[in-house]
Formats: sequence, C-alpha cells, structure tokens
Amino acid sequence: MPLRIENHRDMEGPGSLDPATPVTVSDLNRMARQALERQIPLLWITGEVSNLVRAASGHIYFTLKDNQAQVRCTMWRNRAQLLPFRLANGQQIEIRALATLYEARGDFQLNVEAIRQAGVGSLFEAFLRLRDQLQAEGLFDPALRRPLPRYPRAIGIVTSPQAAALKDVIAAVGRRAPGIPLVLYPAPVQGEGAAAQLTMALQAASQRADGDAIDLILLVRGGGSLEDLWAFNDAALARAIRASAVPVVSGVGHESDVSISDLAADLRAATPTAAAELATQGYVDLALRLSGLGQSLDRAIDRRLGSAAQRLDRAAVRLIHPADRLARTRERLDHLAHRLDGAMQQQLEDRRHRGEQLAWRLEARRPRLDLAREALRQWQQRLHAAADQNARSARRTLDRLESALGHLGPLGVLARGYSIVRDSAGHVLTDPTEAPLGSQIRVTLAKGGLEAAVTRHGSNTDSSPLGHLSGSHNPD
Repeated sequence: MPLRIENHRDMEGPGSLDPATPVTVSDLNRMARQALERQIPLLWITGEVSNLVRAASGHIYFTLKDNQAQVRCTMWRNRAQLLPFRLANGQQIEIRALATLYEARGDFQLNVEAIRQAGVGSLFEAFLRLRDQLQAEGLFDPALRRPLPRYPRAIGIVTSPQAAALKDVIAAVGRRAPGIPLVLYPAPVQGEGAAAQLTMALQAASQRADGDAIDLILLVRGGGSLEDLWAFNDAALARAIRASAVPVVSGVGHESDVSISDLAADLRAATPTAAAELATQGYVDLALRLSGLGQSLDRAIDRRLGSAAQRLDRAAVRLIHPADRLARTRERLDHLAHRLDGAMQQQLEDRRHRGEQLAWRLEARRPRLDLAREALRQWQQRLHAAADQNARSARRTLDRLESALGHLGPLGVLARGYSIVRDSAGHVLTDPTEAPLGSQIRVTLAKGGLEAAVTRHGSNTDSSPLGHLSGSHNPD
C-alpha cells in the first residue's frame, strides 16, 4: 500500500522515508516544494522579462531569463498592485522571490514579492541613506519652510533650456498670469556634473534675486527613471535650497517621484506644470475675485440705473395736466366703484349660498323623535319577549334538573322499594355477616322504618327469606 504522510512539516527529509515504500506523486511534489523552500532563502534575482501575461484576476505571470537559462515567475495581485512602474517584456529587472514548486504540474517557479529595475537597488539605498542623514541634520524640518509670495513680481526658473519642463512652465504661467516676467537660470538636469551645476544655478538665482526682482524660484524637471533624476538627490543642492534668499518650489518628475530636492524645498509640486500653477495661484485667485467684483459692480450699476428710471417715471407722472389728472382720477374712481359693487354682490351671493347650505345641513342633522320613539317601543317589545323566553327556558331547565335530582336522591331510591339497614350503633350494613344472629337491626323505608332481629344469614342468590323480622314500626 502507498505511504500516506499526514504531517509533512514533521518530515526530516527524504532520508526518513523507506525507499522501498512507494509514495504518491502529490506527496513527492509536496516534499520537493518543502525542500526547495527550506534550502533556498528569499533572495534577489536579476534577469530579462519575457512572456509577460496579466491575468484578469490581477496576478502577473512572466519568465525571467538570461543568456543561458530561464525560470517561470508568478506575482500575486496584492504584490503586483504595489509596483512603482509598468512591467513590460524586454525590461532588465531585479526580483525578490522565493524558489518553490507548483505542485499541481510539478513546475519549478519563483513566487515574486517585489520588483525593481536593474541597478535601481543600490541607487535607492543611497537615496535612503542620504535622506536619513539630511533629516537627522534637520534640513527637512517643516518649521523651516517659507510661505510662497501671493503675488510674485517675477519668477526664477532653474532647469535646462532644452527641457520639456521649461515649456510646460512657460505655457502654464502664460495661461494663468501672462504678465509675470520669467527669468531662466540654465543648468543641465541629467548627466555627469548636473547636480553641481544645478547647485550653482540655484545659488546664482538666490544672489541675483533682488537685482532680477524675483520673489520665487522653480526647480523643475520632467519625469524619468531614478537614474535620470539622480542629479536632484544631492546634499549640496538640498543645502542650497534651504539657504536660498527666496522660497523654492521643487517640481521634479511625476507625482510618484520623490527626490531630496522635493523634501528640502519650501513646497513640493507633483509636476513642473503644478509648480507653475502653485506659483501663480495668487494671480488666478485675484483674477477670479476681480471678475466677481466686476459682476457685482455691474449689478450695482444696473440697480442704480433702474432706481433712477423709476424715479424719472414717477416724476413724469406728476407732470401731467390737472384736467387730465382729474379725468384719470375720476375714471379710476368709477372703475373702483364698479369693482366694489361687484365684490359686494358676489359676497352677498356667497353668503346666501352658504346660508342655504348650512340650513340644509341643519335640517339633515335634526333628530326624528317619532322614529326614535317607534324604535324604542320595538326594542321594549323585543326585550320583554326575550326576558319571557329566557324565564321559560330557565324554568324548564330547573324542572328537568329537579326531576333528575329527585331520581338520584336517597328518598327517590327508597321510593323504588329499596331500604337502608343499620345495626344498633347506627352503622349502615352492606354484608349479612356484619349483623350477628339475634342482633337488632333498623330498616329505613321510603315511609318510616322497622326494627327487627336477625334469625338467619343468607346471600343475594338465596330465594328463601333472609330472616325473621319482628318488632315495632318506626315512623322515622
């Protein structure tokens, strides 16, 4: 018989099994999976993505390969939805995975817990170390952040002249506040030495803030990978941001990208366009407020003009000829008299109609005493008849019960020829042996009684007399 392994966690390994005893395929795959998961720890693996499949359930299946081998990988939905980028075929990635075996098919695979782009791991660790160092220095203290000027005279921009971010900022400012001057402080945003040149450009903008009349600096760059944005993860640049004479808004990358410059800036914007919108928000609010004030002013002017027109109309009415005014007054008086007469006639008609309705309702609700008397007389007759009927029925029931009680009572029984026999002590006798021979007994009949002496005993089946009775009659 095959060996059934009930608790696989307690197995010490293949050596603990009997080689001569066969096991099922399920048990074999289960032991292989447990051996893989025990022997190979959770580790980082690098390779190229291929055969990528996104299931409707949200799980991701793909193959990780290099020049000489490949392995199947599975990333469950709860892990896949946390990916910071979109996975695609041909990408070089690093995965943190657990080697295991899919028991149903016996396939070796990796269960993936995290994915990062190849080479990003060391950069990200450097980013975390620098972030923790500067945070310990207090460079990211929220108390150090300065509010943005509500109406900046001019805005400085630190970025590359060829960057798409510069075009986005110029377009956003031109759309929202076209009258604000923009001053560019050029610096490369990517590549060797970019961080140092960004720092010098920011310092130059800070030093020339008064001369250039700028009240705000935008440090911007479009989206990219962690390597592309690495120039903004620089300690010197962060310190230059904090030392700036005017507030600095950092708009680097996309919304999900966070750099050291974002943490050190007075305000972080999700994108370069958002940085421009934050810088010009005061002017937009002012334009909206001015628009509202203009509408309020228009309404106030309309009200004043309307009021003046009404006053003019009233003055024109007062300037008519007295004869015309008298004629109009007489005509209006006649019209009002006619309306008054009509209203009085209508009111009288309504009251008359109302009185008729009330009289009709009163007549309909007046009580009919003759009908009530006739109904009372009929109820009296029915009550007397019912009382007589109940009395007769009760008398019949009483007579019937009296008759039944008479038949069942002792006198009724005695009247049918029965008697009651007692001994001299007055005890009722039911057995002849209770009265010894020669003893005196008393016999109660329906009318009176007898006193007798017992001369002989007998039974109910004996046809001979039971005894000789002698003595006197007892009227009781």
